[in-house]
Amino acid sequence: MDDDGRYRDGRSDFIRGAKDIAKVAKKQVGKKVGRGVDKMADEYTKRSYKRFEEEDDEDDYGGVPGNDGGYYRNDSRANDDEGHSDSTEGHDEDDEIYEGEYQGIPRADSGKTGSLDGVTAAQAQQFRDLSAYEAERRKDQEELAQQYETILQECGHGKFQWTLYFVLGLALMADGVEIFVVGFVLPSAEKDMCLSEPNKGMLGLIVYLGMMVGAFVWGGLADRIGRRQTLLISLSINSVFAFFSSFVQGYSSFLFCRLASGVGIGGSIPIVFSYYSEFLAQEKRGEHLSWLCMFWMIGGIYASAMAWAIIPHYGWSFQMGSAYQFHSWRVFVLVCAFPSVAAISALTTMPESPRFYLENGKHDEAWMILKQVHDTNMRAKGYPERVFSVTTIKTVKQMDDLVNMGDNAAWHEKWRQKLTALFHQVWTNFQAVFSPEYRRTTYMMMAVWFSMSFSYYGLTVWFPDMIKYLQKQEYSSRTKVFVKEKVEHVTFNFTLENQIHRQGEYFNDKFMNLKMRSMVFEDALFEECYFEDITSSNTFFKNCTFIATLFYNTDLFKYRLVNCKLVNSTFLHNKEGCLLSDVSDENNAYMVYFVSFLGTLAVLPGNIVSALLMDKIGRLRMLAGSSVISCISCFFLSFGNSESAMIALLCLFGGISIASWNALDVLTVELYPSDKRTTAFGFLNALCKLAAVLGISIFTSFVGITKAVPILFASGALAAGSFLALKLPETRGQVLQ
Repeated sequence: MDDDGRYRDGRSDFIRGAKDIAKVAKKQVGKKVGRGVDKMADEYTKRSYKRFEEEDDEDDYGGVPGNDGGYYRNDSRANDDEGHSDSTEGHDEDDEIYEGEYQGIPRADSGKTGSLDGVTAAQAQQFRDLSAYEAERRKDQEELAQQYETILQECGHGKFQWTLYFVLGLALMADGVEIFVVGFVLPSAEKDMCLSEPNKGMLGLIVYLGMMVGAFVWGGLADRIGRRQTLLISLSINSVFAFFSSFVQGYSSFLFCRLASGVGIGGSIPIVFSYYSEFLAQEKRGEHLSWLCMFWMIGGIYASAMAWAIIPHYGWSFQMGSAYQFHSWRVFVLVCAFPSVAAISALTTMPESPRFYLENGKHDEAWMILKQVHDTNMRAKGYPERVFSVTTIKTVKQMDDLVNMGDNAAWHEKWRQKLTALFHQVWTNFQAVFSPEYRRTTYMMMAVWFSMSFSYYGLTVWFPDMIKYLQKQEYSSRTKVFVKEKVEHVTFNFTLENQIHRQGEYFNDKFMNLKMRSMVFEDALFEECYFEDITSSNTFFKNCTFIATLFYNTDLFKYRLVNCKLVNSTFLHNKEGCLLSDVSDENNAYMVYFVSFLGTLAVLPGNIVSALLMDKIGRLRMLAGSSVISCISCFFLSFGNSESAMIALLCLFGGISIASWNALDVLTVELYPSDKRTTAFGFLNALCKLAAVLGISIFTSFVGITKAVPILFASGALAAGSFLALKLPETRGQVLQ
């Protein structure tokens, strides 16, 4: 029995000892686990601890009540040597994992103050985080710029860049065509759509207004959704509405289609230059961007040649009743959409800008495109064995706005939220262009762009109008005057043009199957005369008397009869259609196309010179020098007293000023970082179109009145632009930001 008792006592001691050992082991394990959890959670919870630790010791917090019914702070870091608090000893592990996270409920007398202090501290921390984010992002951008330049040098300049050059050149060519379309079709379109002078003026300006809106919108979007994708969308809009504009019949619908077409093509210039620059190394950038400008000239030449070849051929038309007409000028409008369609087709084969991907944190996509550039160029140069050595590329830190959309949200609500977020991002990026870092540069560039556009577009439209005015003056000098003539029993069946008949008498005369151009009859008598199938322009009968006269199938409506007396006279089957005050003949139409052709071709020497010298003398010298020479050339306008002299001056001004535009395009691309490049370029290009509208409106109002005001305006704007250009920073030899 004693042995059994001792055995049971020993067994009890053994079990008790095992329990003690298990308890100690559990306690030690709990200490280690608690330390690990606290250490891992410290980074995420230190902000929450900080505001409580700064309170006085009497503002205690607790997660577990003490014996006195109060609360105490549970600081695991202060009790590392002793393990967890006694109140947690013996608890399950599931209870212990909350230790150090839940800080209890503050006392009533300190809760309000602690809450306010916590909000203030959180806001201050948010500002500190934002500043740190911006600093880190700028550092990433600087590192990326340097590395990206090195990568482009390794990729080389070759087949890929030249392929992209021609693809983007088609888009730039479409922009050049758009400028000339309306001006070429107006003389013919006014016949079909009965356009008044105000309507013609609005149709001429609506394209610039559309391009102004498009440049701003597409430029901002290209920095958010990509250069290639935005350019495809804008060119598609241009193509669709250019196609529709060739078929619509009414003035309002044609005006809307040209406006929408202008909005689409407005994104071409800011996106094309930004897109192409991001594939060019520093030593090639200025030269090849200048070569790209030549496609704008090619677009003008294409439009002039097509207008010359198509519009005068009125036989290229068909008609369905009196409601639908498709004349040759509509064929011209349709043909002018071809460059845009070709650009869309070619652009689908090209990749997105890798610089855009890197700025938006898409490393793998950018690496694949740069490898494609490298391999394409190396194979074309005969080095297919060369391997793209870059393995890792720096990307810029991202902090995009998140859009919280529930799973049950309707599709239109999701789209609305996405578009709202996109608009907010675009607007924020636009505001960044005016941040203190870029404010001075932006204001200076605005002044240079405005002055250049105001003078250039104002003069380039003023020149053709002055040529037309000189043509009218010369035409008027050849007017024949007949006084007190008497004509009886005569049939007129040939064109009557540029004549004035005063106090004439016409008895039993027939005017049949003829055209009257710039004919004036004053104080004349028509008795028993017959007018049949008459088409007139700029023809008037003033203070005339018609006795027993018949008008059959003519357009001699009563508004052409000024203060006339009709006695027993009849109008039958009057012609329908537009009544035009003046109609240019084919020779004048050809002259308009020929002048535009020479004006665009004249910029070829300026393009070549600017491309060869852009990287040698710098952007600022090129911009300021060309502006000064253009300013001086304006004073030669006072000698333009003939048609040939005005054409020569137009060619001179265009050939000189193109170098300024090339330098300005290159400078705009290089002054702004990649995440703001197309936004800034689009805004400045929109300002350019606004200045163009103002310049055209002001300069054309002085046609036939004086040359002094256009000369002073143009020279003053160019002088101011050249002076301000010298205040800008030189970007030659710098990496692309």
